[in-house]
Amino acid sequence: MTTLIRNADLVVAWDSTEKRHAYLPGGDVAFADGKLTFVGRNYDGPAEEVIEGKGLMVMPGLVNIHSHPTSEPMNKGLLDEIGSPGLYNSSLYEFMPIFRSDAEAVPDCVRVALGELLLSGVTTLADLSMAHPGWLDLLAEAGMRVCIAPMFRSARWYTKNGHVVEYEWDEKAGVKAMQEAFTLIERAEQHPSGLLFGMACPAQIDTCSPELLRDSRDEARARGISWQIHAAQSVVEFHEITRRHGFTPIQWLHEQGLLDERAIIGHGIFLDDHPSTRWHTDRDLGILAETGTTVAHCPTVFARRGITLKDFGRYKRNGVNLGVGTDTYPHNMLDELRLVAYLARTQAGNPRTMTTTDVFDAATIGGARALGRDDIGRLAPGCRADFVLVDATHPRMQPAYDPVRSLIYAAGDRAVKDVFVDGRQVVRDGEVLTIDFRKAALSLAEAQKRVVGNATAQDWAHRPVEKIAPPTFKWM
Repeated sequence: MTTLIRNADLVVAWDSTEKRHAYLPGGDVAFADGKLTFVGRNYDGPAEEVIEGKGLMVMPGLVNIHSHPTSEPMNKGLLDEIGSPGLYNSSLYEFMPIFRSDAEAVPDCVRVALGELLLSGVTTLADLSMAHPGWLDLLAEAGMRVCIAPMFRSARWYTKNGHVVEYEWDEKAGVKAMQEAFTLIERAEQHPSGLLFGMACPAQIDTCSPELLRDSRDEARARGISWQIHAAQSVVEFHEITRRHGFTPIQWLHEQGLLDERAIIGHGIFLDDHPSTRWHTDRDLGILAETGTTVAHCPTVFARRGITLKDFGRYKRNGVNLGVGTDTYPHNMLDELRLVAYLARTQAGNPRTMTTTDVFDAATIGGARALGRDDIGRLAPGCRADFVLVDATHPRMQPAYDPVRSLIYAAGDRAVKDVFVDGRQVVRDGEVLTIDFRKAALSLAEAQKRVVGNATAQDWAHRPVEKIAPPTFKWM
């Protein structure tokens, strides 16, 4: 059965000659069996179902290469203004561990995150999570294309005083977790939904032994899958790696032979030339570009702490492949893209450091490249039928001199009307069809009360939550 979107106001089509996205007014898009069969004008083939394209912009589904759906929705309202002053304002070590979701809350966390992602036009997601019961079926339920990345590590971090990070090592447990992760990836690739695939993910550069990193990279290469690690994400981590090895995080990964076109660095902020970590070398950016390594850029979570990449445009001009992720709540990809652009220009002191083309490419073809996929992130015959219908008549899309700019900088997810993944509709008229988004959000609110109730006992200083995360206004 072929479905035709006929005479759309605008199609963000793939120009195969120029190898770039292009605006195609008055375009037709046809799809069947989960694949696009036609993108152009004047389609004259069969069509059992027709969607009138008047008032619509058709664009490729967004590719999100870094997200933590099992935990981040729980933190809403708690971590917005928290950063450890003794740990360079990161919230990783002191505060995030005390607000972790309990097992009962995880499904609601995931449903809330995936609902937000679908509503903001994401059709492919990299889910970096610790393995949990029912994970694969829960992801498949949403109807999204998901690259599962079960995280594993040799150590956990913790702090006993708020200014020193310590590591508790168990290398055998790390090896066991890695083996289980690859088994889970195999199960994902065999899942009946046909929408799941995998990526190797040693959790953080400072919590993994060199052997675990090398073994996981070798196995990922043997399987032909991508490999992602959190690295250069905090000043604490930068100092820890230089202390251990005498190299910056990026240089040390390179010395181990771990970087190439299927490697992804989660965040990659603190390079050797970053003002907060100025090292005696000036090599990191060049290494990322020369090896073809991707940086997964997630600005929101760091902007909350006064931290940011310096800057997206500089990385792009130096030849680094960039993708975008929603590391934290809200899982709103269009909001994330807007912040990518604004922070880059602010950090560069230059509105010309990057273009909307650059950020849209990162959220589509840049992410697809990082995941080893040439069949997503673009609208071209033969690609998967993953696309978004934007209400081009929405008041916040007007005036529409440049519709993608209007979408990213003004309308955001409010103009996302319908979303299709593999030819199946998962959002209709701004409502998620596959999961009960509202019910999950209400259940998560109840779960957060349990987590808040336990947080004081988890905190090294046993502080009340009201002191850790003071409310905006005093409760009367």
